[in-house]
Amino acid sequence: MLNIHGVVTAATLSLALFSGAAFAGEMVKIKDITGREVSVNVPVERVILGEGRQIYFTAALDTDHPFKRIVGWRDDFQKADLDGYNIYLKKFPEMGKIPTFGGMKDGTFDIEQAVTLKPDVIIMNIDAKSATEESGYIDKLSKVGIPLVYVDFREKAMENTDPSMRLIGKLFGKEKRAEEFVQFHDAQIKRVTDKLASVKDLKKPVVFMERAGGYSDDCCMSFGNENFGKMVDIAGGKNMADGIIPGTFGVVNPEQIIASNPDQVIVTGANWELYVPGGKWVGVGPGADKAVAEKKLADLMKRPAFTDIKAVKEGNVHAIWHQFYNNPYQFVAIQQMAKWLHPDLFKDLDPEATFKELHDRFLPVAYESGYFVSLKPRS
Repeated sequence: MLNIHGVVTAATLSLALFSGAAFAGEMVKIKDITGREVSVNVPVERVILGEGRQIYFTAALDTDHPFKRIVGWRDDFQKADLDGYNIYLKKFPEMGKIPTFGGMKDGTFDIEQAVTLKPDVIIMNIDAKSATEESGYIDKLSKVGIPLVYVDFREKAMENTDPSMRLIGKLFGKEKRAEEFVQFHDAQIKRVTDKLASVKDLKKPVVFMERAGGYSDDCCMSFGNENFGKMVDIAGGKNMADGIIPGTFGVVNPEQIIASNPDQVIVTGANWELYVPGGKWVGVGPGADKAVAEKKLADLMKRPAFTDIKAVKEGNVHAIWHQFYNNPYQFVAIQQMAKWLHPDLFKDLDPEATFKELHDRFLPVAYESGYFVSLKPRS
């Protein structure tokens, strides 16, 4: 094992070498989403997920059994998406026995635990790259024969989702399945972008995206020109925080919201009972109680930054599942936002039907409504 100074012992190295020989396959060099060249024995049979919510992509590839390769994962799925977690747990109770890890970003990832699980690969989100490099995790893992690859559905999601899915398809030996998903993903986005491109002098409403509204009492987290901010642009809107927030994530103050007077407000939310019990967050997600979600969304609009803005007065206030910001299903969010921003243009578009088709074709659990709610105009 690694001793207290992070030195690799002979026993650990022997274990790692044994692990590498345990599964016959093809050793290939792949480039991960950062451009790093990594040697991996494919198809991988034993995988550690750097984030539990990466199950969103394993489920789309290993639909018959999304946990069959997973020997360890970070402990965030249950906390960040309790409703989704419970749906998967009901169908796959063995999921609850998968060993969990802390995160590399907060320094709680346990390399010794990882080595004992003999993974063929560790899949990390790109947002953990700096912390992973600074802590020396990659070098330490390399010394014991464990490759690490980065994927991205969060920092530059619209740019990196397709190559990330293809990369995972290569790792899993599911290239054809990954390509089918990519084609579906891209075709569903084109249903929005092609329609918008056909409109001359399109008027783009100003949209304020509030990230995790009600999660804390602070106002207000939002998105710059990536993630949900980019989705707003693709859906035919103008992201209010673009130009205010320099990166992907940041904060705008109440005065900026009042001065911008946005045409639309979209709040991201999920069931965060394990993070903030009884919080003011809007619990949209699979099987959510929409009446409760609408009530909480309406309460958030009573904050000083929102009471007199155009969006609230005209009832153009919505909540959307927060986890679209970190998985390959963003096309559903784009369709729903396009329908909110341009209802006449997209009156025949049905994002719920799109999401159900995704479940029917690619996912092992049935679709349950509850991912979106909207407020009615004031009388």
